[in-house]
Amino acid sequence: MTQVTRQRRADAGQPGRGLAARVSLGRIFTPPSNEFLLIASTALLLTVFGIIMVISATSATETGVMDTAIKQAMFAAIGIPLMFLVSRLPIRFLKRMAWPALILSTMVQLLVFIPGIGVNSDGNQNWIRIAGFSMQPSEFLKLALALWVAYVLLRKRALLGIWQHVFIPVIPVAVLVIGTVMAGRDLGTAMVLVLILLGCLFFAGVKLRLFIIPVLLGVVGVIALAVLSPDRMRRITAVCTDMSNYENDCYQSIHAVWGMANGGIFGLGLGNSQEKYGWLPAAANDFIFAIVGEELGLIGCLVVLGLFTFFAVGAFHIIRKTTDPFIRVAAGGITVWVLGQALINIGVVIGVFPVMGVPLPFMSQGGTALLAVLLACGVLLAFARTIPASPRDKVTR
Repeated sequence: MTQVTRQRRADAGQPGRGLAARVSLGRIFTPPSNEFLLIASTALLLTVFGIIMVISATSATETGVMDTAIKQAMFAAIGIPLMFLVSRLPIRFLKRMAWPALILSTMVQLLVFIPGIGVNSDGNQNWIRIAGFSMQPSEFLKLALALWVAYVLLRKRALLGIWQHVFIPVIPVAVLVIGTVMAGRDLGTAMVLVLILLGCLFFAGVKLRLFIIPVLLGVVGVIALAVLSPDRMRRITAVCTDMSNYENDCYQSIHAVWGMANGGIFGLGLGNSQEKYGWLPAAANDFIFAIVGEELGLIGCLVVLGLFTFFAVGAFHIIRKTTDPFIRVAAGGITVWVLGQALINIGVVIGVFPVMGVPLPFMSQGGTALLAVLLACGVLLAFARTIPASPRDKVTR
């Protein structure tokens, strides 16, 4: 009798071992949760929709549409597989990577201040260029900060009622990280990082009386960054409800509103935007939503808003259903980042907020921003895999 035969007979005499093998095999083929499907599908649809709109918005530029399309599609081709790869990572690995990720991303962010590597763009020192490749390191700081705050608060979850344990080391380290972005005069990204910090504190269950001080610190920091820059302060206080400031700070805002108004309900048709012909300089970047409204009309805008709504539903279901405090806090920070940034961008386009230089997640032109938000979606998908199965999904014996 061979060793294999003896082992099979031994397994047959022990029903528990055979059942364990079947259960382990079954986990591989377990269908994904509804939250997983919602987040994955909306991320894919928004990314593809964004590539189409970037192609349309840049079709009138001198650089040519194919060059832009290839770059955006290349980052999508890298980011989408990475999203699903990250979704397979165990939660304990993400916890271990919290500190290294924050340290590494902060060190890369500091490269923007090194001459020859850092690049100044529209008055902001927030880009680096190495070997011909450009990237915005602060985009990866967003994900790193959410994971790090969640990990630190997880270890202090029994002490969150004491202000010292809430503040140290969360607030000093967060201020240092956000300070590296503020030093580069990137107000929009700094505001998003503040939102991530506040979102993590909120979903960690920090008491309201302890929550007020971080809110005030964030507001004071944003106001200080605005006041210390005359150019930024002028743009923030600009009144764009009439044509008095048309040639200066309200140029893009006015043309964005005109473009969306021209689109009406059904739009002018894909590729038929008029504002992209030099009237709206940032048509493919911060004002991509205006091109959506002009070409696809109110219906196109509602489709984008609907996709972000489905994304929010999937993310908030993870936050509500999880039993792991790390997952709840990190998912809360990522959700506030994506949805908050989308609301800020759309608010700028429709004239509610001043121009801040915040891209629309998934859709605006920019490989670094797209890659970072797809990685964040991968983390959310990893969280979605840990949600306990509902009673109807459990196998009964």
